[in-house]
Amino acid sequence: MTPDRPIIRTLGHSRHAIGDFVALSRRHGVDTIVDVRGQPFSRFNPQFNREPFRDALDEAGLSYRWEGKRLSGRPRDRRFYGVDGKPDWAAVRAWPDFQTALDELRTLADGKRIALVCAEADPLHCHRRFLLTPPLIERGAEVVHIRSDGTVETEGQTAMRAGGADPRQIDLFG
Repeated sequence: MTPDRPIIRTLGHSRHAIGDFVALSRRHGVDTIVDVRGQPFSRFNPQFNREPFRDALDEAGLSYRWEGKRLSGRPRDRRFYGVDGKPDWAAVRAWPDFQTALDELRTLADGKRIALVCAEADPLHCHRRFLLTPPLIERGAEVVHIRSDGTVETEGQTAMRAGGADPRQIDLFG
């Protein structure tokens, strides 16, 4: 990380036990978890429900910040959906609150080792990559994806795994 080009990590909590998630975060030097889930609750993985997750991270010495209102892949506001019921990503990207949140993330990454966290293990299938990564790169950040097995994939490697697809063209709901 350099002051001019901070690294922003992404990480899917998947079905990890909370201790394994914390260990994975620490392994990569993460000190701040930015939860980008619009609905930070799980019937199948209750350890990642917002309050227990925040409390476990606090106990482990990691900071927690919820940004699901502004950076979710499933916006609550109906104005961000087309007539087909699918998210209108261009409308989300143009939303001033979304832009402000990205600017704040970029600033936060200058001083902290952050990871954007959602549920999906593979960034190819998550809004962390196709909605958040392009504008963060445009803001001068380097984005890397921490995989469930602990390996790290640069955005370039992820794009190659996707067949060279531009993350702005991926439709999670298509």
